[in-house]
Formats: sequence, structure tokens, C-alpha cells
Amino acid sequence: MFGSTQSNTRASGISVNSEASDAALIQSIADGDKAAFKLLYMRHRERVYRFVVRLSGSDSMADEAVNDVFLAVWRSAGKFEAKSQVATWLLAIARFKVLTESRRRSEVPLDERAAASIEDPTDDPAICIEKRQRSDILQRCLGKLTPSHRDVINLIYYQGKKIEEVARSSGTPAATVKTRLHYARNRLADLLSEAGIDRAWVAA
Repeated sequence: MFGSTQSNTRASGISVNSEASDAALIQSIADGDKAAFKLLYMRHRERVYRFVVRLSGSDSMADEAVNDVFLAVWRSAGKFEAKSQVATWLLAIARFKVLTESRRRSEVPLDERAAASIEDPTDDPAICIEKRQRSDILQRCLGKLTPSHRDVINLIYYQGKKIEEVARSSGTPAATVKTRLHYARNRLADLLSEAGIDRAWVAA
């Protein structure tokens, strides 16, 4: 949609200063400067692509997400308030796109650590740090669950599987899956509570 990242600025006809900061490019894009948009795209396309591949494991989703991200940039550059770095803003948009799409395609697993590592640009620094800390605590607590309990949490909460799907794929009765989920959720809530995280943070 936006062309190859291998093109240089001269070949693309870009007249803007190639040394311009990302923030300056965003300001120009807000004014409708297509050359600035192309330069920002060439500068960050690969980073966004690699992030989405890491997050979703899907090359096709990465291609779609890159196009969606930069289309969103073109449409909303004027709303960028510089509360974060432009690169962080781009990855936050990508994360939102992937999370939305993965909920629609429930079979797509996510790298939750990668998702949590990119803060929402509307968050202040304290909130960003808290999110990272909670993500690290959650991963440690998940590691303390038994393999069967960890698997059922991962399949149902992180991969969006339904109990019936888990039962069919594992050859386990649905009632057993429900019981494992119940005990896994309670155990995870206890572990999080011991780590100083409110039990309510565990999905009900």
C-alpha cells in the first residue's frame, strides 16, 4: 500500500529534510505533507512490522497492521500530543490493532509480554512503570501454577478459546476443564494477592 521500504528518499521524490525529527515529521503530516509521511513510513515500517510479527506470530497480520497503523497516522497526526516518543505511539497503535484483530480471530495467540511492554501514550510515566511491573509479576505467578492450570489459563484467557474448544482439543471432559479453570484462577488470584496485586485484577 505504501511502497517498498528499500526506496531511498531521493527515489521517492521526498523533498523534506531526511534528518528531520519524528515529531517534526508528524507536524508536517498533520499539515498534509505526503513527503513527510513517506519518510516516516520508511523510517519505522520495519520496526512496526517486526513488533507485530513478534506479538502475533503472523506475517499476514503484520502486513495488514502496518498499513492500518500508517493510515491511522495520516488521519490522526494532528491529534498527536507528544506525550510519548513517536515510535512508541506507532507501536501503541499497532498493539491496539493486533489486540482488536486477535479478539476477532480467537485462534491467534499473543505474546502478552510484548503487548504489555508498549505503554499507551495517554499513560503518565508512573502508570507505564506500574503496567510493566504488573506484567512481570503476572508472568512470575503464572510460572508457579501447575502445567495443567497454566495451560488452561493461557488457552482461555490469552488465546480466547472457549471451554468446549479446549475440551475437544485436549480430549478432556468440559467439566474437568471448568474445574481446572476455577482452581487455576483462584490460585493465580492468591499468588497475585501475595505479590501485592489486588485479586480483582484477575479476570472473573
